Amino acid sequence: MAAAGVTLHAGLDELAVMGITEVVRHLGFFRRLERQVRKLLESGEIDLVLAIDFAGFNIRVARAAHAERIPVLWYVAPKVWAWKQWRAKALARHTDEVAVILPFEEPFLRQRGVNASYVGNPVADRPALEQDRGTFCARWTLDPDRPIVGILPGSRRQEIERHLAPFAEAVAGVAAVRPDIQPVIARAAHLPKGALEDAGLPVVDDTRGVLAYSAAALVKSGTGTLETAMEGTPMVVAYETSALTWWIVSRAVTLDHWALPNLVAGERIVPEFIQGDMKPHVLTEALIDLLDPASPARRRQLEGLARVRELVGGPGAAGRVAEMAVRLLGVDA
Repeated sequence: MAAAGVTLHAGLDELAVMGITEVVRHLGFFRRLERQVRKLLESGEIDLVLAIDFAGFNIRVARAAHAERIPVLWYVAPKVWAWKQWRAKALARHTDEVAVILPFEEPFLRQRGVNASYVGNPVADRPALEQDRGTFCARWTLDPDRPIVGILPGSRRQEIERHLAPFAEAVAGVAAVRPDIQPVIARAAHLPKGALEDAGLPVVDDTRGVLAYSAAALVKSGTGTLETAMEGTPMVVAYETSALTWWIVSRAVTLDHWALPNLVAGERIVPEFIQGDMKPHVLTEALIDLLDPASPARRRQLEGLARVRELVGGPGAAGRVAEMAVRLLGVDA
């Protein structure tokens, strides 16, 4: 956004906070930022609010914008199908249009009075691969003849702190059985280069390449699981948060699945190990199974991932949201 000329009042590193205890520690920052945004809304200079994800903060911004009679377009809706369903009423009351990125969200929200439309998922807008496997391996000093195991521990510092060590331990267990594998960590672009060095494994600044050319991947639950699904790469999904956050979330959320491919498909396609189930030896066993080309687990997951890609659909989500924004602004495209 900065490269496109957008004025930033806060950066992703400041905003990327998840979990109840984590948010509490940053309340002062968010309150200052909200006051700043409210002043902008009251200035009369804002013609449209485009709220993107970030439900706890953006619900308050949408309410303030609605009070100022400023149109609100929300992109990537709050996960009201998982918890805090009262937010659906807030969306219906304080937004003009809501662009959702999971196919089951449109009917769920429309039943609750929200003007929601499924625009596709941004993961389908990924660009074509710039290099073949050989070029990718040569660039990152990898052996093209050895299978790659991709590791995606997360894009937030707190996720790295919780996932990096157990993920590395799990993959070390795989290597003990399959010494031919090449573990590779994918680094999110905004993370400092040294954030992943403690694992002692190769770090690659090309997540798309890692996912495309991995035989299997160990992925932190989140958007990365859907990105992995779009590449058709078998995966094991895991996630851990603070004990307090998990205690609250586990009592508030009623879901049969946590991983996005499973939620999209409505069934357990990829194995997921959440909180106390995220044990390195368990992750190791699941990965070894997926690395066997003849295993039923790998075959079933590949078939399931194909269904997920079909349900997600093709590219164009960003363009559809832009068209919605132009319509709300009342200007010619």
